[in-house]
Amino acid sequence: MLSQIRNRFALSEKGAKDFCKGVFWTVWLDVALMLPAVYVFLYLQDWIRPVFNPEATIAHGICYYGLLGIAFMAVMYVIAVFQYRSTYTCVYDESANRRISLTEKLRKLPLAFFGEKNLSDLTATIMDDCTELEHTFSHAVPQLIASLLSILLITIGMAFYDWALTLALFWVVPISLAVIVLSKRKLHKQNRTNYLNKREVTEQIQEGLDTIQEIKSYHQEAAYLNGLDEKIDKYEHQLTRSELLMGIAVNGSQSILKLGLASVIIVGASLVASGQTELFTYLIFMVIGSRIYTPINEVLNNLAALFYLDVRIDRMKEMEAMPVQHGEKSFNPNGYDIRFDHVSFSYEKGKQVLDNVSFTARQGEITALVGPSGSGKSTAAKLVARFWDATAGHITLGGTDISGIEPESLLKCFSIVFQDVTLFNTSVMENIRIGKREATDEEVRRVARLARCDEFVLKMPQGYQTVIGENGETLSGGERQRISIARALLKDAPIVLLDEATASLDVENETKIQAGISELIKHKTVLIIAHRMRTIAHADKIVVLKDGHVAETGNPEELKKQNGLFCQMMKRQVVRA
Repeated sequence: MLSQIRNRFALSEKGAKDFCKGVFWTVWLDVALMLPAVYVFLYLQDWIRPVFNPEATIAHGICYYGLLGIAFMAVMYVIAVFQYRSTYTCVYDESANRRISLTEKLRKLPLAFFGEKNLSDLTATIMDDCTELEHTFSHAVPQLIASLLSILLITIGMAFYDWALTLALFWVVPISLAVIVLSKRKLHKQNRTNYLNKREVTEQIQEGLDTIQEIKSYHQEAAYLNGLDEKIDKYEHQLTRSELLMGIAVNGSQSILKLGLASVIIVGASLVASGQTELFTYLIFMVIGSRIYTPINEVLNNLAALFYLDVRIDRMKEMEAMPVQHGEKSFNPNGYDIRFDHVSFSYEKGKQVLDNVSFTARQGEITALVGPSGSGKSTAAKLVARFWDATAGHITLGGTDISGIEPESLLKCFSIVFQDVTLFNTSVMENIRIGKREATDEEVRRVARLARCDEFVLKMPQGYQTVIGENGETLSGGERQRISIARALLKDAPIVLLDEATASLDVENETKIQAGISELIKHKTVLIIAHRMRTIAHADKIVVLKDGHVAETGNPEELKKQNGLFCQMMKRQVVRA
């Protein structure tokens, strides 16, 4: 049963157990909330019944009913406390665990997943969807199941008292539930469309924030806002349709419930007239009938909310089903030579990026990957770090196939500097310290000097403690790149990947930090990707890629003599210079 609950509501094992406890205590709370009606019934039976039946006597006095009222309130309070703890508190804990679980899942996914999903999509799933699940599971789902069970118990109890009036009171309930259930498919379809439309609006807003400079530079504000207005109008129109459909289903089913009280009036009057039931019993069912449909109305509302929840649960299941990268956590390679053995890779079917690529990058040497744009250089570097997995062939590190190594264990061996630098909204010191969390301030300053960060950091108001804004917005491209290089120097890993590491620097600054890079790559396996030929002038080996294939290999002098693609690229840069 627990496994079915986990699968149905995308819960953890503990969450499923807490859910069952929440339902249990909510059932008892619903039953306990009927105690005031029981109290009134007992009181009326004892004090009012003699009015209709002169032979009846009053059995209990005012003190008895005073103590009974206090006892009922105490029972209701205790059950309410247990219900709150097992429902609301546990649901909030499960919501926190769900967010952590999703982020852990994202951490283990290959980068191919993030290429297919944008930031707003993932953020909405972790925050918005989780919040909606949290609210529904604390305010609707346990109450829905508990209300159904408690109504069933109340119905059975009342049937023993007078089955004819009970049938007259409750015959409308299954019909009302059927109206909601039969509209489930249509509601689910509408909810799915509404959910996707809302996601489109979120993505459009996120895109506008990310590309605001380009939008303003090319005077596209009106076009962007028109596109956003169209998506918002589409979302509002669909939302109105969804709310209208849900309103018709819920209000229609609730209207059917009203017929139950009319049935009690008609059937009860007939039974009293024929002498088959007492007038007192008839009045009691009239009182109960005016209140009993309130929890049933809540059932109908919560059932409709559960249909909307299905869309978000499906989204959670979709993310949980994504394949993750597994491997051994313990990794002790025999050296740090990197070998590509007939490696092929494609981001999507039919679009081959690398095809049958083979080469070796040896420890203690600088291996450069060059070639025209789109030739697969950056892809090869990311495959080495297992940001993706090769679709064919093998990549080995120290003789071990990296596809069998857990990605986080593998990345401990790499210091990486990419062209696109990511910085955090914290101080310069902490941004560099990401390379080695336990590093001292002096260690950070040492690598910062090697990367020539001192030149701009010491001019800042608080020096290394200056907060640089979101993604280093207060820095130039070259300054951001130097912090990235300092970060890699601090990590001091045995393998260095430099993907256009100096692309954001002018010639003067590039020359200045060559000493830092030289320090970074000493005695290590180095893989450099560069368009500037001067950057790889001292490479031990150059692999020239073209259209995903290895076109040439050799050191700079050997490739110059071949007068091939590498030589042509060098001549073009000389002419441009």
